[in-house]
Amino acid sequence: MKQETIDRIRKFTQDRDWEQFHSPGNLAKSISIEAAELLECFQWSDTEYDLEHVKEELADVIVYCQDLLDKLGLDADEIVTAKMAKNEAKYPVEKARGSAAKYDTL
Repeated sequence: MKQETIDRIRKFTQDRDWEQFHSPGNLAKSISIEAAELLECFQWSDTEYDLEHVKEELADVIVYCQDLLDKLGLDADEIVTAKMAKNEAKYPVEKARGSAAKYDTL
């Protein structure tokens, strides 16, 4: 995410004095709630959905994720890079390509 966007998220929260409500648990709950709202966009069809609504719900998830990163002092690039290294080890291309199987059944 661009630094300008991250700064805008931070300013939005700071201007409203909402940091006081942003415990890690509250933010994790909010991510889950917004993810459920995103999932609701696809509840009855995987092909017929309102893209604008999907974008709004996905943005809500991303904003709360950035808030949680800030609260925990984490860097998105660092944690994603570390997780991708683990995923690449668990799902080697030669075993996982074209398969939806979980790593322990490959």
